[in-house]
Amino acid sequence: MSNDLANGLRRFNALPPGIAEAALLACCGSRRWAQRMAAHRPYHDVDSLLAGSDEASYDLSHADLAEALAAEASSGPPHSAPAAARTALRAAHAAYESSFGHAFVISLDGHRPEEYLDHVLAGIRARLSHDPDHERSVSADELRRLARGRLARLLASGLSAGAAGSAAVAAGCIAGAAGTTAGTATGSGHSD
Repeated sequence: MSNDLANGLRRFNALPPGIAEAALLACCGSRRWAQRMAAHRPYHDVDSLLAGSDEASYDLSHADLAEALAAEASSGPPHSAPAAARTALRAAHAAYESSFGHAFVISLDGHRPEEYLDHVLAGIRARLSHDPDHERSVSADELRRLARGRLARLLASGLSAGAAGSAAVAAGCIAGAAGTTAGTATGSGHSD
């Protein structure tokens, strides 16, 4: 484990419960997930934290999943993308959200940035054919992957304890999420 991750985990374990929950909510929008993750501290290593995240994700009720999905937002392609690509992505997101009632979520971890747009568009097109129950299951799995990536970025951000640190922790996790927006529409651990 890198020193950044080890230090981040140590600091995360030491955060007051409310601050830890706020940082965790930026990684997954389910209050129950965040409370469970915060309550199970201290984590002995990053693998234990990620395993705990997976377990808590698998235990989300339908209402918890709906809450987490409601916290996600679709993001668009970079402004440098061609106008046709931006239009196609907006239309695909609109069709998906109309069909399923929430933002499209996908983890882009393992993909190069230049592949994000194609991967997101292909994902939306493929998943539009799902029935609501199947898509809820796929979305839950993508949220689980996003939470893992966001947690790793949270730890790597070198979070600091204290009141001033809580805002930075949450902001850093959110920025990491938007950068990889694994639940919305773009990124590694990115939403689309």
